[in-house]
Amino acid sequence: MEIKLTQFSHGGGCGCKIAPAVLTELLADTPLRSMPKELIVGTETADDAAVYKLNDEQAIVATTDFFTPIVDDPYDFGRIAATNAISDIYAMGGRPIMALAVVGMPLDKLPLEVIRRILAGGESVCAAAGIPIAGGHSIDVLEPIYGLVALGLVDPKRVKRNSGAQAGDVIILGKPLGVGILSAALKKGLLTPAGYGTMIRHTTKLNTPGSRLAELDGVHALTDVTGFGLAGHLLEICRGSRLGATLRFADLPLIAEAVAFVQEGISTGASTRNWNGYGADVALPAGAPDWQQKLLTDPQTSGGLLVACTPEAAPAVLAELHGDGFAEARAIGRLEAGAPRLRVT
Repeated sequence: MEIKLTQFSHGGGCGCKIAPAVLTELLADTPLRSMPKELIVGTETADDAAVYKLNDEQAIVATTDFFTPIVDDPYDFGRIAATNAISDIYAMGGRPIMALAVVGMPLDKLPLEVIRRILAGGESVCAAAGIPIAGGHSIDVLEPIYGLVALGLVDPKRVKRNSGAQAGDVIILGKPLGVGILSAALKKGLLTPAGYGTMIRHTTKLNTPGSRLAELDGVHALTDVTGFGLAGHLLEICRGSRLGATLRFADLPLIAEAVAFVQEGISTGASTRNWNGYGADVALPAGAPDWQQKLLTDPQTSGGLLVACTPEAAPAVLAELHGDGFAEARAIGRLEAGAPRLRVT
């Protein structure tokens, strides 16, 4: 019997993240406790990972990410989940050193061979990143869940936070948008083999340039675009840095097949939840079609790096991304003085 992993998922990949508005409400009453001075990045500005300073030249970067299946193929699911988790290390400017597996599987529904393939997919990505899976934890649950605790190292002086952007910075996006839309089309049985190949190519490509970009003069902030969509994660930079931003929609790198699907009305429920959570802080052009909003809020599983840098550093940033195979990377807008809002032109 063929096993379709997505049949067990109420929402796949980063599309199953808790909606921004709900997450804000959940965390609103979290008590603020005294933090050790060595914890140089915590929960203050919605950064991708925690960073704990060990000495003047080394800090530990720690993060975890896991989710339900976004694809049916178990090996691909493992690869996507692992790539997505390790990305948070690169997004802080760090270098991964090891991972721990987070595994939850419905043992009464999934053959052991399927679970082995999921784990093998994750292990293959860790091998590509040059790190071991050094342990982990597993439980028997109702939905398949897989991901990693990822650990890395970074020079404390090179940590890139959401709060580091400056007025006048250029905004650069490393991967094209539309992965969530492709996943919605897949669940409906509409995604072509070519479209599936495009989806896998982007979601399994490690954001390795992040650690090198952190060393470039003029790079002020880094994050990666995941479940809250481009608009949501850019707003996190805006809020952390107390800046506004302008995006040029025509300059956004987009997956062509995703654009065709969204223009036919195919999108994820997470896209709507994202807009409900932060849409009040996004100004779209008058008469902008609904599909443009859907792309801006589309949850990206294992999405691209989002870089804020000086105009002078932008060519070097783009050269680094293009040279590592991120051919669609491009400048998409600018940060500016003002309220933490996003304007789309």
